[in-house]
Amino acid sequence: MMTLLRERVACSLAERLDQAPHPVARSADAGCPGSRGAARAKMAVDGLDLWYGDYHALRDVSLEFPEHQVTALIGPSGCGKSTLLKSLNRMNDLVEGCRLEGTVSLDGHDAYRSVSVADLRRRVGMVFQQPNPFPMSIYDNVAFGPRTHGVRRRDELDEVVERSLRAAAIWDELKDRLKKNALGLSGGQQQRLCIARALAVRPEVLLMDESTSALDPLSTAKIEELVGELRRDYTVIMVTHNMLQALRVSDRTAFFLGGEVVEAGPTDGLFTSPVDPRTADYVAGRFG
Repeated sequence: MMTLLRERVACSLAERLDQAPHPVARSADAGCPGSRGAARAKMAVDGLDLWYGDYHALRDVSLEFPEHQVTALIGPSGCGKSTLLKSLNRMNDLVEGCRLEGTVSLDGHDAYRSVSVADLRRRVGMVFQQPNPFPMSIYDNVAFGPRTHGVRRRDELDEVVERSLRAAAIWDELKDRLKKNALGLSGGQQQRLCIARALAVRPEVLLMDESTSALDPLSTAKIEELVGELRRDYTVIMVTHNMLQALRVSDRTAFFLGGEVVEAGPTDGLFTSPVDPRTADYVAGRFG
């Protein structure tokens, strides 16, 4: 299937590349068909540079993440996608020797200077590559965050658990097993439980770091369908190595290479009419 995608994209690109020389690299938003138009930026980074010790991992990255849209970050391994994602809710604060310059904003407020770490991580949730349920019951996994934030009444916790499991499209599968240990679930169920756990504290943004890469195709399809539903209530930013997945679920895509954003814009336009030759080569499968 990936080969078919690459062949189709390569053919489309080849036709365009034969007709005209590559323009200077710029945003794919410029003149790109299918754009949804300007949407309010829920989060943004401006002039972001990040170092791990002497290693310069992100270089002058500027991006906006529109509200109630899904933005996919693509690029080869080690290009800075996950580093950027972890910078959005300050997970990189936990890495010794990490330093950052530039601005990360949430609703126009500086996420590093005007928002507390606790509030930022409540408002910007994260789901990791490997499912990581806590070794406790399904119910207690989902209730963990609300309890941490002071919710104690059982009826309130019951409502939060059901709402969150429904939002993660797994209530019907788990409603009769809430007291069972979460570690007994399948990998796909564990990942949707982790999504429910993230949603339980009512975040505004959901970060997903290759959240389907360790799952089987059926579980992947369920989570992709879920992502499409989540955009109604949340802003979703996802890292993926799967170009088909980016095409299926994202509104916008940003292509990273060597710690820099090469090109960003509406997903359809970036894949079919890229303005930078490096983007064209990557989406056609010529490297990465």
